[in-house]
Amino acid sequence: MRTSIATVSLSGSLTEKLTAASRAGFDGVEVFENDLLASPLTPEEIRARCADLGLTIDLYQPMRDIEAVPEGEFARNLRRARHKFELMRRLGTDTVLVCSSVSPLALDDDALAAAQLSRLADLAQEFGVCVAYEALAWGRHVSTYDHAWSIVETAGHPALGTCLDSFHILSRGSDPKGIEDIPGEKIFFLQLADAPLLAMDVLQWSRHYRCFPGQGGFDIAGLLQHVIKAGYDGPLSLEVFNDVFRQAEAGPTAVDARRSLLVLQESIGLAPLPEPVVPSGIAFAELVTPDAEPVSAVLGALGLTRTARHRSKPVDLWERGEARILVNTGPSARRDGTGLAAVGLESPDPAGAARRAEALLAPVLPRRRAPQDAPLDAVAAPDGTELFFCATDRPELPNWRTDFETVAAIDAADGVTRIDHLALTQPWHHFDEAALFHSSVLGLNGRESVDVADPYGLFRSRAVTNSGGSVRIALAVGPAPTEAETRAQHIALATADVVAAARRFREAGGRLLPMPANYYDDLAARYEFTEGELATYRELGILYDRDAQGEFRHCYTQTVGRVFFELVQRDGGYQGYGAQNAPVRLAAQHAQRPVR
Repeated sequence: MRTSIATVSLSGSLTEKLTAASRAGFDGVEVFENDLLASPLTPEEIRARCADLGLTIDLYQPMRDIEAVPEGEFARNLRRARHKFELMRRLGTDTVLVCSSVSPLALDDDALAAAQLSRLADLAQEFGVCVAYEALAWGRHVSTYDHAWSIVETAGHPALGTCLDSFHILSRGSDPKGIEDIPGEKIFFLQLADAPLLAMDVLQWSRHYRCFPGQGGFDIAGLLQHVIKAGYDGPLSLEVFNDVFRQAEAGPTAVDARRSLLVLQESIGLAPLPEPVVPSGIAFAELVTPDAEPVSAVLGALGLTRTARHRSKPVDLWERGEARILVNTGPSARRDGTGLAAVGLESPDPAGAARRAEALLAPVLPRRRAPQDAPLDAVAAPDGTELFFCATDRPELPNWRTDFETVAAIDAADGVTRIDHLALTQPWHHFDEAALFHSSVLGLNGRESVDVADPYGLFRSRAVTNSGGSVRIALAVGPAPTEAETRAQHIALATADVVAAARRFREAGGRLLPMPANYYDDLAARYEFTEGELATYRELGILYDRDAQGEFRHCYTQTVGRVFFELVQRDGGYQGYGAQNAPVRLAAQHAQRPVR
C-alpha cells in the first residue's frame, strides 16, 4: 500500500521534512498547517517541491472547531474554510482533515453537526476537495470513531467521509471491529500512531508520547486488519506527536517511520519481506581504541588471551572459551578512549540476514577489505554500532577467523566461557528506534522497558534477546542528552564461578568497582546467605539478585575509556540482568569518575 507521513511527525523546516520523507521512500505527506504557515515557500512552490521529490500531498490538516455551532459562528467557519480550500487548490491536494470540535460553543446536537458538515462539504466540492471528519479522543461531544461515522452517515454527502486515527480509537479503548461496518469508500483517510500504555490525560498522552507502530503497546496490526476488511485502499499515513522526534534529525526519524510501516504491513501479509534470520550467538565484540595497552591489561586480567592478529589490519583477537574480543587500533579510534564499535552476530544465514536488513532500510555498509579477507556483511544499528553477520568455523560459509594469524593458543582453563550480554547506551533520541530496529531487522524479542534510577536522572532500559538467550543486548538511554552521559557501554562475560573469576581478576592486577557497604547491609536484611558468603561479596564488590527461576551474581571492572566489563554468573533459570542493582552500580561509577 502507499505510505504517507504527517510533516508534524518530523523535525526541521518544511523543506527538510519533505526531503527526509522522500529519501526514506514515502509516497506522500500530510502537510500540517503550522508547517505551511512557517514556510517561506508559496503553496505553489511547496507543490512543485513535492513533485520534484516524488511526493504527493495526501492531506491538508487540521481544520478545527467547525461543526455543531450557532449559525453566526458557522458562517465565520465557512469563510475560513473557503480560504483553506483555495489554499489547498494551490497546494494541489484534495482532502482536508476536520477534527471533531472542542470549542465551548459546540452544541451536543448530532443533527446540527451533520447538517453543517454537509454544508461544509458542499463548499468543499466547489473546490474539488473532500472532507475527512475525525473524532478526537478529547472531542467536546464527539470523541469516538463510531459516533463520527454516524454523523457522516447521517449527512450522506459524497464529499464527506471519515478519517480513522489509531491513537484516538485505541487510547479510548474502543473496539475497532466496528470499523468493518463502514463502507471502505467512506473511509477517506487512515492515520496510524502507536503509544506506550500510560495512565494519563489523553490529550497530553497524544501530544507528547505517540510513537511509530511497533514501538508502543497498541494493537495497530489488529486495527489495520479491520480497516482493510472494510475495503479501505488509501495510504497508510503516520501522524505522530512526540517530543523526542521533534528534536531528532528528520532523516533517521523518517527512516525509522517507514521501517515501522513495512514491518506493520508484513505482520498482516500486505508486504512480503525476506524472512527474519535470528542470530544464534555473539561471534565477537570489537573495541576500537587509540591505545591498546589499558584495555589489553584488563582483558588479560579477565583471563582472555591474545590469540591472533589480523593479517592486514591493526586488530588483535582476544579469546577465552567462546568469548572473543577484537581490539582495533586503527585510525577510526576516538580520542576519548576505548569504545565498543562493532558486534559480530552468529547467523544461520548471513546473506539472508543482509537481505532482510536491506529490505528494512538498513543497507549493508561499504567496507574496505583485502582480496583475501573473508566477505562479511555489516549494517549500522541506530547508535552507529556496526553489526556483522558471521559464520564462525562453518566450512560451507566464509569464516571471519581465517583473516587472523594465530600467535598463541586459547587458554582452556576454567573462567570466562562466553559473552553473556552486551549493554549499549543509546543516544537519547534513538531509544525507540533502536528497539524497533533490533526486533524487526534482527528478529530479536523485546522485553518490557525498565526505568533505572541514576544519581543524576533516570536510565530507561530494554533488553532484546533470541529465544534461547544466547544473544542478549540491553539497550538503554541515559538521563541527559549529552555525549558524556549517554555513551557508556559494557560487555558482560559469563562464568560458572563469579567469586573465583573476580579473585583471579584482582590477583592479576585488575581493579573491580567497589560497592557501598550500605548495599550489603540491605542484602543481609532481604536474603539469607551461607556463613561468610556475604562477606565475600562485600570484599569483591559482587552484587546479588534472585527471582522465581534462579540466582544472579555479578561484578564490574572499572571503566576503560567508555567501556567497562561485567562478570556474571547465572544459576537456575534466571533471565534478567540484575536491574534492581543498577542504581547502586551507577552511583558507584559516578563516585569513581574524576572531578572535572
